[in-house]
Amino acid sequence: MQYDTMFRLLDGFHAARLLVVGDVMLDRFVYGVVERISPEAPIPVIAVERSVDMPGGAANVARNIAAMGARAVLLGVTGNDPWANDLRAELELSTNIEARLIADASRPTTLKTRYIANGQQVLRADREDRAPIGGDIERRFLSEFHAALVDVHVVVLSDYAKGTLTDSVTGAVISAARRAGKIVIVDPKGKSFSKYQGATVITPNRLELQTACGHECLTDEQIVDGALRSLQQNICDVVVVTRGKDGMSVVRGDGSATHMHTVARQVFDVSGAGDTVVATMALGMAAGGEIVEAATLANIAAGIVVGKPGTAVVTTGEIIASLTPIDGRADHGNIFALESVLQLARIWRDQGLKIAFANGCFDLLHPGHISLLDQARRSADRLIVGLNADLSIRRIKGPNRPVQSEVARATVLCSLKSVDAVVIFTEDTPIKLIESLQPDVLVKGADYTLDNVVGGDLVIRRGGKVVLVDLVPGHSTTDTVKRVATPHSS
Repeated sequence: MQYDTMFRLLDGFHAARLLVVGDVMLDRFVYGVVERISPEAPIPVIAVERSVDMPGGAANVARNIAAMGARAVLLGVTGNDPWANDLRAELELSTNIEARLIADASRPTTLKTRYIANGQQVLRADREDRAPIGGDIERRFLSEFHAALVDVHVVVLSDYAKGTLTDSVTGAVISAARRAGKIVIVDPKGKSFSKYQGATVITPNRLELQTACGHECLTDEQIVDGALRSLQQNICDVVVVTRGKDGMSVVRGDGSATHMHTVARQVFDVSGAGDTVVATMALGMAAGGEIVEAATLANIAAGIVVGKPGTAVVTTGEIIASLTPIDGRADHGNIFALESVLQLARIWRDQGLKIAFANGCFDLLHPGHISLLDQARRSADRLIVGLNADLSIRRIKGPNRPVQSEVARATVLCSLKSVDAVVIFTEDTPIKLIESLQPDVLVKGADYTLDNVVGGDLVIRRGGKVVLVDLVPGHSTTDTVKRVATPHSS
């Protein structure tokens, strides 16, 4: 796949709106240490230190979509209990997720609690009810689905066999979506894929395909044969099989297949990796990519997410940082993920070079931005720019910003001679980035004062300095957007 094609698709993510339906759950990670074996039974005793909650299942698919700058409508069923409240609270942290969760007092919210001690998962405890939804809950669910379907580009079904996507619900959802001309992508579960009849793409893992087709699926040939059984039954148009360490395979109805090697650098935790795959693939297709292009991006994203602890997400910035130009150009070669830019900063310091850091949205690049970055570069030997992700800009500036996606903004910054590296961050402020990078010089505009520069105290404490540079009068992105939006009188 061409390098420029991948960037075009990533640039289109921010304009996508996806509808995710399926089994929502709360993933709880309990961390501690094991220093002894219980005297009551031959089991480890965990001294609990902390716990972390994350949206799981279909909610994690929506969370991945939001982390990549797109908007997700999430439709699912919870209980009427404290775990539902905890899940809602986690989802409310993202302004890109519109959660439409239906409370069913007859069932608990699905809760998966994983106990991690000394870096290893030692136990998982599940609280759930797999009974199929029905009656009023099913009617409300389908009503919400039809209302949400109008304004989305792609529908994702995330089936964890927890009772939400019954045969009747699944059939109604897929039929309505296809009649409306929507792409339907299914992350399936179960011994048969027949209930997904009419889907555009299904994305089983190797074991799920093996169970559905009834034979071993290890080699490329076995994978293709197993996928063709579903394709010949007209269950879907394409089957994309995730194969763990062996990568992914895209199989079409005519028997042609594309096999992709895994790009995982380090496997830390596979929790939720399938959610990342289906989210990225859906975004790739929503952005106009064909299935192999979308699957290639999903394969890259999967390789990134398994290197993170817990039910994690991937950002477009991290995907960009994983790409290498295949035609010898380096147009985007200085966009980095945090891990890579930290390594680069260490190399520069070993060479005795001083590092400056500046940050901002840089939505519509204007002379004021150019001047700030030029002055920042002159204050040190190298300049790293922290760029607000689309997600954080929407939280700060509202739903109509940014005007340009993070991919477009990062690409423009990379073209400037003054900028040596760009790193995209999803938080509202760059404080974590500054703590990690430990720049020698922190640069902001003169409209700030020393005492209100985020991270300024950290830099000064470590022997660095904060530089407030002169601004070019009459230039601001907000004013530019207003001028464009205001019609001129004739």
